[in-house]
Amino acid sequence: MVENREISALFHLIDDPDHEVYTTVSSKIISFGKAIIPNLENLWENTQNEDIQERIESLIHKLHFRDLTEDFVQWKNGSCGLLQGALLAARYHFPEMQSNQAMDEIEKLRRNIWLELNNYLTPLEQVNVITSILYNYYKQKGVEISYTQPEDFLITKTLETKKGNAISNGILYLVLCDLLDLPVRATSIPRQFILAYFDPQYQFMNPTGSVAEKINFFIDPLNGQVYSHKDLESYFKRISVPATPSYYRKLSNKRIIQFLLEELSKCFDDDKNRYKMDELLTLAKLLNEEE
Repeated sequence: MVENREISALFHLIDDPDHEVYTTVSSKIISFGKAIIPNLENLWENTQNEDIQERIESLIHKLHFRDLTEDFVQWKNGSCGLLQGALLAARYHFPEMQSNQAMDEIEKLRRNIWLELNNYLTPLEQVNVITSILYNYYKQKGVEISYTQPEDFLITKTLETKKGNAISNGILYLVLCDLLDLPVRATSIPRQFILAYFDPQYQFMNPTGSVAEKINFFIDPLNGQVYSHKDLESYFKRISVPATPSYYRKLSNKRIIQFLLEELSKCFDDDKNRYKMDELLTLAKLLNEEE
């Protein structure tokens, strides 16, 4: 953005000690939108005062967040593609990131898996192909959820480091299945992020059947391990939770990304970063599904 007199005057007031003046100035700067970010970055580079640099960093963050909020609204009202939602979530942590590398990695994975699939494989054999390539050949690793490691939640870092928790690995697994037209979906199993293979034949032949009966088996995205219905029954007994039908329902893409944002927000539950927690929860709330 070409720096005119108005912008120059506003930049001179960034260090104003009067809170009301600074609030007015910052609101005006933010109103210019993300096009003013390069100007702010140039100002930061030519500023020695750390307090002023912090104010500039805060303004840049607010501009990125406003832009990201608008993109999430568009995503919610548009196609709600899972990969696009996951990339938007990653952009909160890395606002300048380029998604091309992540897209290229996913396409490479999709192609390698597609070459091994055919119409004669059973559902279990199909999933075993994905698991073998993703976790054995590609060496994707699963790590336990840790709220001290925000990058483990982000699909871009998951692809870059070949390491993710159940949520980011699970989203990657779901994206690949979607690209390959395999009926694997996330479920509402409590305290876990577990995927399930929904038998399309059963759903077609028994449209009124129970949700659980439509599931052939379950998949742990940490490592690709397959679980049976008996395994899930044992799990429910172990955590003393009755296995209600709602737990077997498919999660929508909106709900998956909302859950991702909610879990990611827990990484910033401290005084210094509480504003990040609040912002992520604001984004999550944006995705509330209408009743």
